[in-house]
Amino acid sequence: MKISRKGFTLAELLIVVAIIAVLVAVAIPVFGSQLEKSREAADLANVRAAYAKVLTEANMGIYNEPVTVKLKQKQYDWQSADVITIGGISHSVKEGDTENWIGIPGANGECQISFDQKKGTKFVWSGDGTSASNSYDMSENFFTTLEKSGCLSDANISSNSNFEIDSKASFSTFVPKIEKVLGEQSLLKNGTWAFLGNGNSDKASERYLFWTSFDTNQVGAGKTIPILIQRGDGKYYVSKSQTAERKKGNVTYVAISKHLYNKWGYEGVINAGDGKEYSSLSEAYAAYEKELEKEKYKDLLK
Repeated sequence: MKISRKGFTLAELLIVVAIIAVLVAVAIPVFGSQLEKSREAADLANVRAAYAKVLTEANMGIYNEPVTVKLKQKQYDWQSADVITIGGISHSVKEGDTENWIGIPGANGECQISFDQKKGTKFVWSGDGTSASNSYDMSENFFTTLEKSGCLSDANISSNSNFEIDSKASFSTFVPKIEKVLGEQSLLKNGTWAFLGNGNSDKASERYLFWTSFDTNQVGAGKTIPILIQRGDGKYYVSKSQTAERKKGNVTYVAISKHLYNKWGYEGVINAGDGKEYSSLSEAYAAYEKELEKEKYKDLLK
């Protein structure tokens, strides 16, 4: 007797493979979306727990201890809902920032929760929507960094009522000292920065850190750029500065500020200490990013 053994033809196998490929293509995005929503749910749970802690401390009269939550989500913005509500405070991207909710979450971002006696609870979100390489240490205190570098105890600074340490001054002996103590995720590892102010004064409020995401040497002199400011007493501002050319010997560079301090403040800097005050680096950085979106900065080299 003959036994007929018939297998699948090549065409039939290709059809099966094609069907499986279509099913996988449909399933993977759905799975990824659900996975991201689960990360967001975990982040919201952690933020709500931190909110409860901050509110408890506020009821005990403790107002200056913000809590930072590291986010697990991997995508920019919320995927699970158009409106997010925590502690009775709601936010949507369409409405934009408010006094109580600043920024948008993203990959490797964080949420800082704090309590202001006048404005209530604040949620400040940060994160990068494309990669983790642009995330910064938002707990950094720039003046702690300056102290660690030993620059403030140097006679050239401590006896100077009008010092300037600009990151673009390649000849400076102070810049390498500061760069040596910077953390891996320090904001000062990017853009242009400068420490300015009074070195022989006991008033921390007379010393400033200016930072911008722009490379001032590429931007050029006489340009208006946005800057983030930390004052020595821990207050933060977002302002604008006018760049200026500096020369020392054969070295020429473009400084972040037009000129040094005078009795009216820093020349070329608008509202260095009189603009809106921010309570944390996260909050100030979110405001800086918002300022950066303005059309007048689009043509500047970042």
